[in-house]
Amino acid sequence: MKTLRYLAAATAVALIPATGMAQTKWDMATPYPDGEFHTQNIMQFAEDVSTATNGGLDITIHSGASLFKHPEIKRSVQNMFVPMGEVLMANLFNEDPIFGADNIPFIATTYESAKALWDAQRPLVEAKLAEDGIRLLYAVPWPGQGFYTNKELTSGADLSGMRFRTYNATTARMAELLEAAPTTIEAVEIPQAFSTGIVDAMVTSGATGARTKAWDFTTDFYDLQAWLPKNMIIVNESAFSGLPEDQQQAMLDAAATAETRGWEMSAEVAASSVAELGENMAVREVPEALVKDLSVVGETMANEWAESVGPDAQIILDAVK
Repeated sequence: MKTLRYLAAATAVALIPATGMAQTKWDMATPYPDGEFHTQNIMQFAEDVSTATNGGLDITIHSGASLFKHPEIKRSVQNMFVPMGEVLMANLFNEDPIFGADNIPFIATTYESAKALWDAQRPLVEAKLAEDGIRLLYAVPWPGQGFYTNKELTSGADLSGMRFRTYNATTARMAELLEAAPTTIEAVEIPQAFSTGIVDAMVTSGATGARTKAWDFTTDFYDLQAWLPKNMIIVNESAFSGLPEDQQQAMLDAAATAETRGWEMSAEVAASSVAELGENMAVREVPEALVKDLSVVGETMANEWAESVGPDAQIILDAVK
């Protein structure tokens, strides 16, 4: 019944009494809360679509994993339980490693190199999603990833044995190579996980650290800029194709604008969030020994990733050299 309810909501068409205009109402699932810049960008995207279609397509954003949990969103879009959703791209690594290109440490550590990576990765991602009846609308990166701990780090060895918060297969692999204990925790559960001792350290963006007030449960931040993982906005291809052509174009135009806006928002949040962290906790210089140890881990993971992908891997790696 729950599935049928979502399916009905996703394809519902209502009449607006005041105008007599047919209105298509869609739901969209995202795992992130309203305060996250990604969610704010999505809300603006939905507003832009509504404006461009004169209210003909109305998208309701269900934030904070209130409609589906993060691991369920891609399959829910694929099966048309909800027409649209947002997922962290690298979470699909187990489906195909091409989704994990932006999650390899120290491959792309600036917005410029991350954009070059995305330009090379995008057509490959689009092709993989198309196999599952899904269209990619746009993707926006998080600020560069850093480490949050409750003790000062001097090298990678200091992470050995720590219960390390991870959020997908590649971050779990990094933790394993550092001899830490990977523990999967969703972003909305981070404060509780630290306060109850489930995790001792985490890797995430400065944006997430600032939003969750990481200084309440950790003491040290290392702004490694290790990688810039992307969230992607996806839509069921059949649902998209069922829209009138003018609404399809309106959605594509709004998506292009949202991608440009989202990358700018990400860069702004990167700067402001690290500044906010610095006002409330220790933002540490990254020790050379830690950089060296993490570089070894990054090289190992890049080689493993390239082997799993095959010839397409070189297209992406060449783009960021």
